[in-house]
Amino acid sequence: MATSFGSAPFNIEYIVIAGGGGGQSGAGSGGCGGGGAGGYRSSVIGESSGGGASAQTIFSLSGGSYNITVGAGTTGQGSASNFHTVSTTGGGSAGSGAGGSGAGAFWSSSRGGAGTAGEGFSGGRGQSAAGATGGGGGGAAGSGQAGNSSKSGNGGPGVSSSLTGAAVQRAGGGGGGANGYGQGAGAGGGGGGGAGGNFAAGGLGGANTGGGGGGGNTRRSGGSGTVIFSLPLQVNVVFSAGLTQNSSQQGLNRVYQVTGGTGTVTIG
Repeated sequence: MATSFGSAPFNIEYIVIAGGGGGQSGAGSGGCGGGGAGGYRSSVIGESSGGGASAQTIFSLSGGSYNITVGAGTTGQGSASNFHTVSTTGGGSAGSGAGGSGAGAFWSSSRGGAGTAGEGFSGGRGQSAAGATGGGGGGAAGSGQAGNSSKSGNGGPGVSSSLTGAAVQRAGGGGGGANGYGQGAGAGGGGGGGAGGNFAAGGLGGANTGGGGGGGNTRRSGGSGTVIFSLPLQVNVVFSAGLTQNSSQQGLNRVYQVTGGTGTVTIG
């Protein structure tokens, strides 16, 4: 929150989340991994960034124009998001892909994808010893679970934030998919992670959460990312035509959530 109401420089709390990675398609040959969540970085006081990191240093910005990109969720690796000098990495593509959070592994792979430091956690491993099950995708607040003999791994949990008012969890990993031969599918991680499918398509990652897509017999997209920031009510804020956004008043501040596009925001 700003220390001087309506006057530059402005101290800005923010959250920047990249697009989630896609869930893997197993086509019935075995359990498949969930997509990794998009990378999560936050400067909100008293909250956390992804990967177990503390909140980052808040921006102190003079009046001017600043770049914003909201990363898309895809069936492969998610796309990066950025706000001014802060960038986050797209979620890992299922099948052990690295990313902001790493993807869950296919049943025959012993290791999930790695997460990015300060953004997210790793995906869970698959297992083939007693039922072929896949790993859950990593989330911003925890690793994806490994597959076991009875079910594929759940997606890792996302980080909760109250910047927009009530607490909202974002950047959960996708659940691992099952092969339809007796094993269960993994649940999506809290915060927009898509559920795994049991010899069926998994769930999509949640829009504007950066959640990973669920594994299944069809590749499923991760959720789009978002950029959220807070400024005093008196500050003039103008977005370029390339961005979609909404806002709400929270106390003496207005909180802006950019939900898509690439462009600039002019402050002051």
